[in-house]
Amino acid sequence: MNVADGYSNMGSGMMLQRAMEPAEEMALRQAVAALEGKSFIGRLTEITGGPLTQILKRMPEPLTAQIQKAVRVALAQALDVALYRMGTSGIPEPPILFQFASSVTGGVSGFFGMSGLAVELPVTTTLILRSIANIAVRQGETLDHPASRLACLEVFALGPQGKDGVPGETSYYAARAFLAKTVKEAAQNLLERRLVGSSAPVIVDLISSVGSRFGVVVSEKVAAGAIPVVGAMGGAAINVAFMQHFQQLARAHFLVRRLERRYGHEAVQARYRSYDELRKARS
Repeated sequence: MNVADGYSNMGSGMMLQRAMEPAEEMALRQAVAALEGKSFIGRLTEITGGPLTQILKRMPEPLTAQIQKAVRVALAQALDVALYRMGTSGIPEPPILFQFASSVTGGVSGFFGMSGLAVELPVTTTLILRSIANIAVRQGETLDHPASRLACLEVFALGPQGKDGVPGETSYYAARAFLAKTVKEAAQNLLERRLVGSSAPVIVDLISSVGSRFGVVVSEKVAAGAIPVVGAMGGAAINVAFMQHFQQLARAHFLVRRLERRYGHEAVQARYRSYDELRKARS
């Protein structure tokens, strides 16, 4: 299997003609709801009840720069895990264990406020990546393949971000298309054993591409923590929601990839889009 096949999962003409099983159709509908439905800021508003949109609009430039720096450090560390230190068989721990661990780091961050983000975010991001890898293996991914490892990192760039995009387009497939070139190049480098550091252009590009979307969610997380009544206990709840958000996206993402391996990329994408149009019509 070459990198392009591993990443795009393009199917043959015969595969495009196969009908999905009813259980798979239902699972795909649920994946669409997870990947296109409620944004992370929607989840946070339910937890905090606070005016997060207004807080985000009023974030000072130095704070935004500090968040972006923390995001780059966190993703560089996560990418190092994905490329060089991630096992090939996943992590046996259940998802609830990762949620508990993230609640602890979130409590620390909530207690120390913004000053704790630089320490907490890389730890939480790596915990999330380990959980994502576990989910990937359960959906049939082989983590000794570079494309599967980088598909784990893609999850940080997925999910609705509060508004609809181009008519007829889905945020999920738009995000994958946005990342396709840099992910493919990074996977090719790893496949050919050209091990590269965080300063290599292909890695810088990948961190920048994922970070541009992941940073939005981190900013929403920080805004929720800025509400005075949140504190340490609220920080723990926010971090659990942060973990659950990406676990939900991972389950949907790797379900779609599993279906693409079975039925072909184009067929699954077409079905996905039809379900998303139906979802929008009903909302």
